[in-house]
Amino acid sequence: MEMLLLALAIAVGFIALAWSADRFVAGASAIARALGVSSMLIGLTVVGIGTSLPEMLVSAIAALDNTPGLALGNALGSNVANVGLIVGTTALLAPLAMHSRVLRREFPVLLGVVAITGLLLIDAQLSRIEGLGLLAGMLGVLIWMGWQSTRSSSESDPIAREIDAALPQAQPLIQSVTQALIALVVLLISSRVLVWSAVGLAEQIGVSDLVIGLTIVAVGTSLPELAAAIASVRRGDDDLAIGNIIGSNLFNLLGVLGIAAVITPFAIDGMSLARDYGIMTGFMLALVVVGFGMGRRGHIGRLEGGLLLVAFIAYQGLLFTMGQ
Repeated sequence: MEMLLLALAIAVGFIALAWSADRFVAGASAIARALGVSSMLIGLTVVGIGTSLPEMLVSAIAALDNTPGLALGNALGSNVANVGLIVGTTALLAPLAMHSRVLRREFPVLLGVVAITGLLLIDAQLSRIEGLGLLAGMLGVLIWMGWQSTRSSSESDPIAREIDAALPQAQPLIQSVTQALIALVVLLISSRVLVWSAVGLAEQIGVSDLVIGLTIVAVGTSLPELAAAIASVRRGDDDLAIGNIIGSNLFNLLGVLGIAAVITPFAIDGMSLARDYGIMTGFMLALVVVGFGMGRRGHIGRLEGGLLLVAFIAYQGLLFTMGQ
């Protein structure tokens, strides 16, 4: 009975998390638009952070509850889910074609962040200073994205047009602020419920909080990205779908891990970390390979999507089999 209640709490937490993240992104984007911020800058920064906000809040609460495995698993697992589950599923529904020059510039940045974060975690721990360094890196990436937005607007990059069409219509500023605040409150409450129920479920089924973070929680907190990707592809905005994934992956490593470490520095089992960080790195490399073109330049077809999805399912099965 207790396990059923925990599973129900997780389901409710996921639904509330996905809804509130979507409403927060819409409200924050409308606020930025009302303040005269360019559509391109909103798309690269506000939307990117907004879709990663569930991961950030869940990891922050997990750190406060002294469950670092859940925080780390959420960050790494969400990146794996972004590529394996979301890109894989989306490409199976409709092959993706990437044309944006901005996205091609972001791929090397993503690999650089993966490498730097790996170096910080090589001793199987993350200190408060290292967490602050990751947050400083996130600020640097945001500034770089802002600079890119000014360049790409003048270059009429395809993603600029897609972002402009996808952003919500103008609405009164007070309405946008109210919407964003209500969504943020629901985000906080649902994140609290999700962490409590996930830790409880891990204890009930006898797996580590790291595994729960890498699997159930990671998939659940990636639901906003999945919804955004499917909606983008249905509109034919392939570049925007991939751009949201790249941005989310960057902010998961820099923001999610950074926030968790600043709140509560943590150490983790070295063998598990090597396994999961190595697999996440493999998925990031796969995204870069298919993004730059495997057979056709910048084309992620159904074959590549299917391979990514199968790899993701196999990884989830491996985690539950090992249990830690």
